[in-house]
Parts: sequence; C-alpha cells; structure tokens
Amino acid sequence: MFIEPKRGRGQGHKTGWVEVICGSMFSGKTEELIRRLNRAKIAQQKVEIFKPAIDVRYHEANIVSHNQTAIRSTPVNTSEEILLMCSDCEVVGLDEAQFFDEGIVEVVNKLAEQGKRVIVAGLDMDSRGIPFGPMPQLMAIAEYVTKVHAICVVCGDIAHYSYRKTADGPQVFLGESDNYEARCRRCYHLNP
Repeated sequence: MFIEPKRGRGQGHKTGWVEVICGSMFSGKTEELIRRLNRAKIAQQKVEIFKPAIDVRYHEANIVSHNQTAIRSTPVNTSEEILLMCSDCEVVGLDEAQFFDEGIVEVVNKLAEQGKRVIVAGLDMDSRGIPFGPMPQLMAIAEYVTKVHAICVVCGDIAHYSYRKTADGPQVFLGESDNYEARCRRCYHLNP
C-alpha cells in the first residue's frame, strides 16, 4: 500500500516529488490516481488534473475509471500547456501519461522542482509488451513508483499485460474491454 510522504520542514522550502502509478489495462491505475487526488482535496490542497485531449473514451473532459469513478480534469494537446495552467496549485494529477508527448518528462520535473506533488498514471507497456511512450523515463525520475496489476481473464492469475483482441494496428489504439483484455505472462504469450 502506498503511504503518502510528508512535506519537508525547511524554512519556506517545499519539497516536490513525482509519483507514478503504472500497470496494464484494467489494473486500477486511474482508480488509484483518483483516490490520491481526492485525498489531496480533502486535505484542502489546490489540485489541478490533466489528461491528453485524444482520450475521449468515457468523457471529453473528466478522468473516468473503468468502474465509472470520475474526477474533473482539463484535456490538453501538449505537455507544455500544463505548465501554463498550474502555477498556483500544490498537487498535479496526470492520467494516461503514455499518450503525452516526450516533453512531459521535462514538464513533470519542472513541476516537482517548483515544490509540487506530481501524480502520474499510465500504461507501462503497450499491447506488444513494449515500454510505452514516456512512461519508462517518468518511472526513472519518480521518487515513488506503484505497479498495480489486473486479473488475467484467461486463467485468473495476476495480469500485467494488455492483450489486444483485434488485429494489429497502430501503437495508439484507444479501446476498452471490447478491444483489450488483461492477461498474465503465460496467457499473453499463448494468445487466444
């Protein structure tokens, strides 16, 4: 279980940090992101939340988990837009980080250096089992990494692969349970 760190007690100094929540589809990444952001709101912290504008699966603006838990967010087209919109916040949440441009790593670093808590959620691997977009770099710079797991729909074991049920296509192919399912290593490599 993730225990939220406490802020440093230096004179006027705020310590920022990066938290990454990663795993396969259907593993609860967005749920955990929403949980952490809601706790920050309960603590009366100023929170800003962003997602890539291309992700409109459940809602155009809100971040929505597969179980329909939702939180307000701002869709952005580029990572640079995030810096312009969160100058006075304390906590920044990012969902579907694998879809952001490579500049997201620099943006996340800048936010943490400004004393902000940055919470990032995203797929660590694509449906081919290859590290996805900027996620490896984000995990490398993070102070805290939480890897969550789904349940394999074939055998019921712990799953950490996102298996694409449809014909191969581009790396970025938005879909849900009609196109993807969670699988363990063995069932992922056995295919259907």
